[in-house]
Parts: sequence; structure tokens; C-alpha cells
Amino acid sequence: MDDDAVFRALADASRRLLLDRLHAESGQTLLQLCQGLEMSRQAVAKHLRILEEANLVSSQRMGREKRHFLNPVPINQIAERWIGKFEQPRLAALSELKEALERPDGERNE
Repeated sequence: MDDDAVFRALADASRRLLLDRLHAESGQTLLQLCQGLEMSRQAVAKHLRILEEANLVSSQRMGREKRHFLNPVPINQIAERWIGKFEQPRLAALSELKEALERPDGERNE
């Protein structure tokens, strides 16, 4: 896995948005992914190409359509390598403590 390619791909907000959209509904076409975006079709295609090069997205031809699918493996590998080494359980405990301290008096998180 090329960590640098994954980090470069994730550095762009538009590409993260495309990943979020594929997470919500995998197997979308370029036309579907373009809907509701203020980007040209060519720009979306370029972002998808970068995501494919980073192995974050795969595509498959189905008849005349090309469908795009999220590949979560590289993100998981980065999470295991970079977040795991900072001891996830301790970070979770600190996050829970922070949330508890920020709640107004008397409110409980159940």
C-alpha cells in the first residue's frame, strides 16, 4: 500500500465527499456521483481517477455503465497504523471524559 497516495487522495475535500457518497451508496455511476455537485463531470472523473490510483475506489464495467465502489481497506490500514499506535482505548476514554465534562450539570449520557 502506498500511504502517500492515500494521504494525498484524502487531502482533498471533494474526494472525501465522493468517498462519503460511495460509502452511503456503493456502485454509483459517474453521472450519479455528479448529481448535486458544483463540479464538472470532467472534474469528478479526475477525482475518481486519483481515488482509484490510491486504491480507495474500484470500478467495474456493467454493460455500458462504469460503476464505482468504495474500497475501505486502505483507510482501515492507515487507521490501524496511525491511530492504533496512539492507543485507541485511551483516546476513547479521554473522549468520553471530555464529553462528560462538557455536558450541562445533571445530564446523563445513557
